[in-house]
Order: sequence, then structure tokens, then C-alpha cells
Amino acid sequence: MFASPAYAQAAGGGLGGIGGFVPLILIFGIMYFLMIRPQQKKLKEHRAMVEALRKGDQVVTAGGLIGKVTKVKDDNEVEVELATGVKVRVVQSTIQTVLSKTEPTT
Repeated sequence: MFASPAYAQAAGGGLGGIGGFVPLILIFGIMYFLMIRPQQKKLKEHRAMVEALRKGDQVVTAGGLIGKVTKVKDDNEVEVELATGVKVRVVQSTIQTVLSKTEPTT
């Protein structure tokens, strides 16, 4: 009438070895949609913003400096005017945000 403990333990493993991987796959899927995918989207938006920089845009650098773009160079550099007569060269990827955009000249 009662099953022995050994028989009950042997009858319980229906999925076998794959059953141990299901939680790991679920955890990876959740991490992908909650962490990795949004970070990739944010990186793509930042890259598009940096590529769209133009002369006259007011920007904030990663160091917190606010200035106006005076020249966009081809070799991944931007010249930013921080104050009247104070110009610095900045790597494009260190531009954090664009505060105000200039109208495109046609």
C-alpha cells in the first residue's frame, strides 16, 4: 500500500538532465530583456546623437563642461568653445547630451 522511499525518489525525475538547465535559461532570458537589451538601445541612441553633432550645438561633456560646438572634425574629435576665446578639443564619444540643436543650413 505504501511506496518505499527508494521507489518514490526514482519515480520523480521526469525531465532528466534538461530540467536542471531550464531555470538557467529563464534567468538568462530575463537578464537579457531587463538589462542587456535596454543598454544596447541606449548605446545605439548615443551613437546616433554623437554622429548628428553640428556646428552651433550646445553640448554637455562627460566631465560636466557645457559649451558650444565650433568645429566637427573627421577623426572623432569635436572642438567645443567653453567661454569666449576658450576652445578645447573633445573626443566625440565623451559628449553626454545635446542641450540645444541648431537648425540645419540648406
